[in-house]
Amino acid sequence: MKKIVMTGGGTAGHVTPNIALMPRLKELGYEINYIGSYNGMEKALIEAQNIPYTGISSGKLRRYFDIKNISDPFKVLKGYSEAKRALKRLRPNIVFSKGGFVSVPVVWAAKKLHIPVIIHESDMTPGLANKLSYNSATKICCNFPETLKAIPPEKAVLTGSPIRQELLVGDAAAAKAFCGFTDDKPVVLIIGGSLGSVFVNNAVRSILDDILENYNVIHLCGKGNLDKTLSDKKGYVQYEYISKELKDLFALADIVISRAGANAICELLALKKPNILIPLSAAASRGDQILNARSFKNQGFSIMIEEEDLTPELLKSSIIRLSEERESFISAMEKSELINAIDTITKLIEKTVRSR
Repeated sequence: MKKIVMTGGGTAGHVTPNIALMPRLKELGYEINYIGSYNGMEKALIEAQNIPYTGISSGKLRRYFDIKNISDPFKVLKGYSEAKRALKRLRPNIVFSKGGFVSVPVVWAAKKLHIPVIIHESDMTPGLANKLSYNSATKICCNFPETLKAIPPEKAVLTGSPIRQELLVGDAAAAKAFCGFTDDKPVVLIIGGSLGSVFVNNAVRSILDDILENYNVIHLCGKGNLDKTLSDKKGYVQYEYISKELKDLFALADIVISRAGANAICELLALKKPNILIPLSAAASRGDQILNARSFKNQGFSIMIEEEDLTPELLKSSIIRLSEERESFISAMEKSELINAIDTITKLIEKTVRSR
């Protein structure tokens, strides 16, 4: 039995690509174990997959001053010791890391034990946790051609991001019934990220009547962001969060308006959905979503609107342009080499295990 330890946590973006790889890894005969933080959000996500989970101590490594910078290095050292013990017990052939600060002590411990490590970087500019792990990595996978410049060339592999395969088999008719749409208008799907986006929500709702003249609208607005005054609008449905039916909603959608998180936009690429990306502003993030969106715009996959430039008129005109030119966007996405990430990454894992 081949054995693999997967790690990554802190946000869903550091876990869901790992989950997307698991079915293929099982098909290839791997026994999968997961190392994450004691009580991080990754724990529930992984245990729901019936994958054995080992918790370790985790501290955040910050670029800015914080009193926790004094105590957290000790948590990282404790996590390193715990990760080393876990890896000695599990004896994996390889470690696959999706990033997040909990992954750092796992990757360091794997190097100490001479276990090969493959890292996956989702964003265009590598995060601090992955940067700290580069020296311990055998190979480093990435989503964007631009990222190759920031990775040691002998380790860099352009793979794209693995996405959940169930998203590819949605039922548009089921989604239409679920939403209660009774006509055949094209559908706009709005996704504001896992927590929703007040900024995107307000922008969409400011022109909702105009959009509804020609489209039906599915709005995933985030927890606590429902607007009850809009509940009776024909052709408009809003949900705080959707899980099981998401694949069907994607199948029904003609165009998508979304934030520009790396996993979200890679799902749009794999599904070949023409899209408008409204990335988080640099003031609210480290600017990675802006770079992600700019790359997709430059490759012809997306229309990009920065928050500072967003107006009702620009959003309306962008929806019209996307609808009129949707075939050209789909054609560009079909030519991408990044839509078979699961195959590319699992072949890399297999090659690394065989060469050990």
